[in-house]
Amino acid sequence: MSTRQPWPEGSRETAEALHRLLTIDNRDWHALKGQPQRRAAEQIAAALVQLLDPANPAHAPVPTAQREQAIALLEHGLGWLRGELKDPGCPSHGH
Repeated sequence: MSTRQPWPEGSRETAEALHRLLTIDNRDWHALKGQPQRRAAEQIAAALVQLLDPANPAHAPVPTAQREQAIALLEHGLGWLRGELKDPGCPSHGH
């Protein structure tokens, strides 16, 4: 691994594939929206994609927008894991 490429080859693509796999799409939203671990996994995978973004160099001395977004996504995922976040329901359906 060189200093120009801080992550193993294919890391970003693998993270993106994992995020696509874990994303709760419109078709599955009502069935999965109340599963805290599923919601957390979706957010944590999104954070990993941000962390591995080439615009977020691993050696950057100050936080990048991608790093800040990764932190926010991780905190959101932790909120689901800790039970601090709950499904707010669907305003258009009343549940």
